[in-house]
Amino acid sequence: MPDRSTKRQQEAADRVPTLVILGATSDLVSRLLLPGLGSLLAAEPARRVNVVGVGRRPFEGWNDIVRTSLSEAGVEADCTERTVQAARYLECDVTDPDQLPGFVADLPPDAVLYFALPPSVTMKVVAQLADLPLPEGLRLGLEKPFGEGLESAREFNRVLAGVLPEERIHRIDHFFGDSTVLNILGFRFANRLFQPVWNNQNIERVDIVADEKLALEGRAGYYDTAGALVDMIQSHLLLVFAMTTMEEPTRMDPVELHDLMSHTLRATQVRGADGAAASRRARYSAGSIEGKDVPAYVDEEGVDPDNETETLAEVDLEIRNSRWAGVPFTLRSGKALSQDRRRIVVTFKAVDHLMEGFGNTAPRNRIIIDMKPDQVLVEVATNGARNSFCFDQTVLDARIEEASITPYGEILAGVLDGDPLLSIRADLAEECWRVLAPVLQAWEEGKVPMQEYPAGSDGPDWDAA
Repeated sequence: MPDRSTKRQQEAADRVPTLVILGATSDLVSRLLLPGLGSLLAAEPARRVNVVGVGRRPFEGWNDIVRTSLSEAGVEADCTERTVQAARYLECDVTDPDQLPGFVADLPPDAVLYFALPPSVTMKVVAQLADLPLPEGLRLGLEKPFGEGLESAREFNRVLAGVLPEERIHRIDHFFGDSTVLNILGFRFANRLFQPVWNNQNIERVDIVADEKLALEGRAGYYDTAGALVDMIQSHLLLVFAMTTMEEPTRMDPVELHDLMSHTLRATQVRGADGAAASRRARYSAGSIEGKDVPAYVDEEGVDPDNETETLAEVDLEIRNSRWAGVPFTLRSGKALSQDRRRIVVTFKAVDHLMEGFGNTAPRNRIIIDMKPDQVLVEVATNGARNSFCFDQTVLDARIEEASITPYGEILAGVLDGDPLLSIRADLAEECWRVLAPVLQAWEEGKVPMQEYPAGSDGPDWDAA
C-alpha cells in the first residue's frame, strides 16, 4: 500500500486546483504562504496549481512575487514558468456586498478560497458567503486565530457550518504542518524505549516553550491586539501540547487524530482551575539583542500602551485523566528574548532507589524535543569521567533531517487536495479557547500584574516579583 505522501502526489498530478488568495499583498503571503507553495512544488514537480491573488487595490507585481518565491524555493524552471504564466491578480474588495457575488460566481470549480486577512475581516466575508451560491468543490482556508474568544469561535463555526461542510473548511495553523511536531507521534508510539513510560508514573513535569529573539518588527497591526497568549499559546502551543499528551491512534486518519486531540483538550484545564494563579505575563522594556538596540514594546511604532499587550506569557495546565493526573504542564512563549527556543522538555522523576556510595545525586533524565533546530536530546545519568563514584549528565543527541517541504507547504498540500488531516477541526478550535478562558478573564480583570523584562534578557524572574 502506498504511503500518504506517494498517494497524494499521484492524485495531485491529475488535478489542477485554483488557489485564490485574499489579501495577496500581505506580509504573510510573501513571507510564508508563497514560499511554502514553492517548497511543495519543488518536492512534487508534477503538481499543478493556478495561483490567483486578490486585493483591494491595483498591483502590478503579483507574477514577479510568485516567480521569485518559487525560484528561491528551488522549483524547477519549467514548473516555475508554467505556474507564473497561469497566475493572475484581481482587484476586488471582497468585503463589499456589491462586489462579492460577482467575484464568487467567477470562481472555477475545485477552487480554494484562502483568507490571508485579519480575523475580523475574514468573519465578515464568510458571513456573506452563507447567502451566495458557491462553485462546486469550493474549499476555504482560514488563518488563525479562529474567533476572538470562546463565544465568537462558536459563532464563527456556526456561520461556517452554514456555508460548507466541515471537511471542506481548513483552519490553518502552520505548527500542525511542522515535521518535528508531526514526529512527536512517531517518537512516542513507535519506540518501546519511550512509549511505556509516557505517563504520570514516570514523568514529573512537561514544559513547552516557544521563545524568540525577534521583537515586534512592524507587526503592531495584528500583534498589539493579540499578544503572546493568543498569538502563540492559544493556538500553536496548545496543539503541540495535545499531540504530546493524546492517546495512541490506530491509524493516521483525520477523524481519529482530531478525536484524540479533542479528547485530551476536553480533559485539560488551567492548573487549580485558577486563571490568575496559573498564569504570568510581561512585556519587554528597552534593551539590546545581538548588539542592536531595541526600544521598549510600548514605544514601538503602532503600539497603543492602553492595550496592555503582553509580549511574554506563561500558563500552567493540568490534565484530569489517569495517564496525566498530578503532572504540571507549563506553556510559555515570548518575544525579544536572549535566544530562540522552540522545544518540548519532558522531565522524569527520580529513580525509586539510588545505590549508596556515590558522592552526589543522579541528575534527572530529560527528553528535549527541539523544533528549531530539529533534534532530540536525551539526558541520562552516567558514572563520572573524572570520578567513577560521582554521577555525570551525558547527553545523547539525535539530529533529525530537515523536511524538504515547509510547514506551510505541508498545510497547503492538504488544503489543495481536500485532505483535512493537518487542518484544525471546529471543536479543536473551540477547546483551545475554552482552556484559556479563565486566564483571559483574569487578565481582563487585572488580577495578573504586567511585569517587564529587558529586551535581550531571559525574561522576568517570576519568583522575585
